[in-house]
Amino acid sequence: MSSATQMKPGASRGVAVVTGGTAGLGRAIVRELAERGWDVAVLARGEDGLRGTVQDVERIGRRGLGVPTDVADNEAVEAAADRVEQELGPIVLWVNNAMVGAFSEFLNTDPDDFRRAVDVTFFGQVNGTRAALKRMKPRNHGHVIQVGSALGYRGIPLQSAYCASKHAIEGFSDSVLTELLHDKSAVKLSRVEMPALNTIQFNWVKSKLPHHPQPVPPIYQPEVGARVVATVAEHPRRRTWVGSSTVMTIVGTRLQGRVADWYLARSGYSGQQAPDKHQAMLPNNLYKPVPGDQGAHGIFDNRAKAHSVQTWIVSHRRLAAALAASGAALAAFATAGARSARN
Repeated sequence: MSSATQMKPGASRGVAVVTGGTAGLGRAIVRELAERGWDVAVLARGEDGLRGTVQDVERIGRRGLGVPTDVADNEAVEAAADRVEQELGPIVLWVNNAMVGAFSEFLNTDPDDFRRAVDVTFFGQVNGTRAALKRMKPRNHGHVIQVGSALGYRGIPLQSAYCASKHAIEGFSDSVLTELLHDKSAVKLSRVEMPALNTIQFNWVKSKLPHHPQPVPPIYQPEVGARVVATVAEHPRRRTWVGSSTVMTIVGTRLQGRVADWYLARSGYSGQQAPDKHQAMLPNNLYKPVPGDQGAHGIFDNRAKAHSVQTWIVSHRRLAAALAASGAALAAFATAGARSARN
């Protein structure tokens, strides 16, 4: 894969690593970080996607590096981290994003497929976090961002391995965070919980469904999530929920878990299939990368939202607070005026 190249001058925010950064949300995160001034190293399996992603970074004017890596392999992740620091410099930001999945009922999921999905989606984050912290803690500087999911709080049918992995990431990250706090480390650890996104994942996931798989609506474009990840990188916070559907899923599960069980048992199967989509599926990417550069978007552009009010608020907290305060003041003024009129 292409080595890092010196791009046009300009102050860099530092070196960022994005796992699973060649397609879908990861590709959008890489582009967004580069646009905001980061030099970006990408860890993924597919040579074509790595080449295209590095070209994206370089076109923006930052340094890019693609390292062929299976994140389920701890030694490979460690070697990749060494190469990044040798060629780009100290890693300041590490985004754990890589995932794979299998769509089928649990009893119809091959045990090897289940394990592989967990190895990449959960242990890939474990391996990435270990590699990042081994380098960041001695320097007392750095930031790890875990890409989570609303499904880390609310499991749904047909994705038991993915939901199990995302649940595991929650507990794992909480544990590591408390260790960092105990050690009074300046290294930050954040989680960003994603909603359903329009990514290529639904065109190369291993599926046993009768119809084309789809994310559970409402669907957002991957750039919505990418913008939040980049904002959290700039302004660290421990937990961030992306999209109103994620907020409703997490809060609803806490308040009405049994109702959610009933609702998903009725709607969770049909909600994850798109009978109107007749495009041929790509080969699945569970065990090996799919040839070609697949980009960030999936096949649901006509259904995907490009913006979210909730994520705008996350990225513009001060302005949102000022607008809320102004609204409250106007409401109080109007109420006082109404009372005076009645009197």
